[in-house]
Amino acid sequence: MITNYIKIAWKVLMRHPVYTFITLFGISLTLTVLMVLTSFLDHLLGPHYPETKRDRSLYIMQMALRDSAQQGQSSGPMSFRFLTDNVKSLKTPERATICTFVNSSNAYVGSQKIKLNTKFTDADFWRVMDFTFIDGKPYTEQNIANGDYVVVINDDLRNQYFGRGNESVVGKPIEIENIRYRVIGVVKGSPFTRPFSYADVYFPYTTPKSNYQESGIRGNYISIILAKKRADIPAVQAEFQQRMAQIPKPVRHYDAKYAIMEVNAETYTNNFLRPVLERNKALRTILFSVIAFVLFMLLGLPAINLVNVNVSRIMERASEIGIRKAFGASVKTLVWQFIIENIFITFIGGVIALVLTGVVIHFINQSGWIAYADLTINLSVFIISLLVCLLFGFLSGVVPALRMSKLSIADALKA
Repeated sequence: MITNYIKIAWKVLMRHPVYTFITLFGISLTLTVLMVLTSFLDHLLGPHYPETKRDRSLYIMQMALRDSAQQGQSSGPMSFRFLTDNVKSLKTPERATICTFVNSSNAYVGSQKIKLNTKFTDADFWRVMDFTFIDGKPYTEQNIANGDYVVVINDDLRNQYFGRGNESVVGKPIEIENIRYRVIGVVKGSPFTRPFSYADVYFPYTTPKSNYQESGIRGNYISIILAKKRADIPAVQAEFQQRMAQIPKPVRHYDAKYAIMEVNAETYTNNFLRPVLERNKALRTILFSVIAFVLFMLLGLPAINLVNVNVSRIMERASEIGIRKAFGASVKTLVWQFIIENIFITFIGGVIALVLTGVVIHFINQSGWIAYADLTINLSVFIISLLVCLLFGFLSGVVPALRMSKLSIADALKA
């Protein structure tokens, strides 16, 4: 029966090329936009190079300090010493890294200034992240213990500073902020949309200007904890919170004392969304309102327009409906016929949208708008797009199907 419905839908499409073009254009354009947006969200939040272990990673990004009256507050990254004492000593994780967020520095090639994004890290950073080394290797615990002035740079900086050649730059000097370092490795760069891994230059934390020797609890450092497997994440979080509860209160930061200290080890998505969803109700309302509006514009309005097109298309088949009703076709049978036909048409539009999405994503990746962009149509993006196709086909088909199936035999034959 379903095969017959699909054959009928195909013949109807061939009968009216104008309606077919309008229908497929609306479906494919809408689904293309949704697929590109889904791919971009996956690019932002999914486990991709070099943060391929993000699904079993926990991020400690901020410490919040408050006094007992909830009036005084201080928040921000932590000191290297605090994270070493309270994160590196955890037993449950596979390992943990301590690093800074992105800082700014300058280098010069002749009179040309190169603005750099820099990051201080420990040696475990290269084990938590999955960078591809084009040349050389990462610095090790031995380099850090020796206080070596070594750096890892990305391939873009290599090309800017040393030129585009095939010659190895490992061992060559590079001067940054009037300090000479030795290049120990070159990595394929990370997109700036991945702030925990993105940088042009990576320094060992023992090199100058890292401020790793601060003795307080606040500083410039964050931490990424790598669980042995994804199922261990709750256990790692529980051990970390137990460690935080053991710290004597109040804690001192500069000349102030704080009775409450809040530090969380969270998944990548929760790390950014929790402050919005829990602490700022106005911002949370705005966020969900914007999401609802965008979804309505992208999915609701095209579905409404497609309903009108489908009503016009089905109206021409009123006599067919009348004859089928006269021979005993039930309302349920007619409704399912039109819904299946519409889902079939929507899937044709989805195939077109899939091709268009591939073209758009390739253009974005090659355009340079996002350095090292790697948008893809992977399995998760494809499954979400498939579900959207089903939803879109159902929404745009059920209303005209119900309307036409309820026509009386006499009215249908007169139409």
